[in-house]
Amino acid sequence: MDAAVIGGGVIGLAVAWRAARAGLSVAVVDPEPGSGASHFAAGMIAPVGEAEFGEEAVVALNRDSAERYPSFIAELELDAGRSAGYRQTGTLHVAIDGDELTALEREFRFRQDLGLPVERLTSRQTRDLEPGLSPSIRGGMLVATDHQVDPRAMIPTLLQACSRLGVQIHRCRGSLLVENGRATGVAVDGGDPIEASRVVLAAGCWSGAVQGVPDEDVPPVRPVKGQILRLRGAADLIGRTIRGGSVYILPRGDGRVVVGGTVEERGFDTAVIAGAVYELLRDARALVPDIAELELVEASAGLRPGSPDNMPMVGDSTTAGLIVATGHYRNGYLLAPATADAVAGVLAGGRWPEATRPWSPARFRRPAEVGS
Repeated sequence: MDAAVIGGGVIGLAVAWRAARAGLSVAVVDPEPGSGASHFAAGMIAPVGEAEFGEEAVVALNRDSAERYPSFIAELELDAGRSAGYRQTGTLHVAIDGDELTALEREFRFRQDLGLPVERLTSRQTRDLEPGLSPSIRGGMLVATDHQVDPRAMIPTLLQACSRLGVQIHRCRGSLLVENGRATGVAVDGGDPIEASRVVLAAGCWSGAVQGVPDEDVPPVRPVKGQILRLRGAADLIGRTIRGGSVYILPRGDGRVVVGGTVEERGFDTAVIAGAVYELLRDARALVPDIAELELVEASAGLRPGSPDNMPMVGDSTTAGLIVATGHYRNGYLLAPATADAVAGVLAGGRWPEATRPWSPARFRRPAEVGS
């Protein structure tokens, strides 16, 4: 094979699809493709809404990936022959009390200073946009350019597109094969090894546990737990993603609603905790009271792949032939197009785009390793 990808989440599958589209022979190794964080994620594409203080350099990278989405989705749906659940709905950030209003104003000024497309709204303007909001809402900030995808649609679409382009999907565990300092393929449970010119390590928060990876190239990735609720009811409850306090409410447009917001450092624990469910529903109800009337369909927890600086690790390792593509934290879906384009381009013989230089895994190596 030209490339073997260890990991079948949104990043691994997007890389495999883009590489196959470039004419390469590709294999993906994952016991349950799309069953990790990619399955549980909300699917927000919000580079402006999620811009963080002190991470200004990241905003441009996130916006670049978000701008690729319309063409990325159009090509993906063409190859797969099915919808990926992409919607351009925008996000409405709201404040429910004086303290939140002060924080919202600070968030607005921060984005305005960066030249990002945001609009400050009065309480009346905010409720006029979304009548389902609580009467106590004090004000809002509209980010009309934010988008979303439905992970429960996008993963099957990526799998279908990969299948149609000849990508081999091996539903088993894999370990890296290295000979004479070079990655040569992937050993799979119960089958013949997959020989490959390049190997892409894209196993999310499990990337650091993949067997066979040389110690110096084990990515410092950790699991960051997020609990999320899926509800069902009125299709016209809200038209945009609503964010307030520490919770978000994301509408799918067909009556399905996603509520989430927890960020927990609890290792590989995926237990759904009653207190977290209560707090998510309480905080969501404070923003949109009628959410209490919806049916609770699912309460689940996923493990995001975090890095020491919460930026992705995408680039060459010190082992020839091994590419790392992990650590996307809360932005796996947002950064899938930029990551897939960059990695597939390198697999096809190109160079790393200048924009992806800050993502290089080399930033976590000791100085002696960087110079070697």
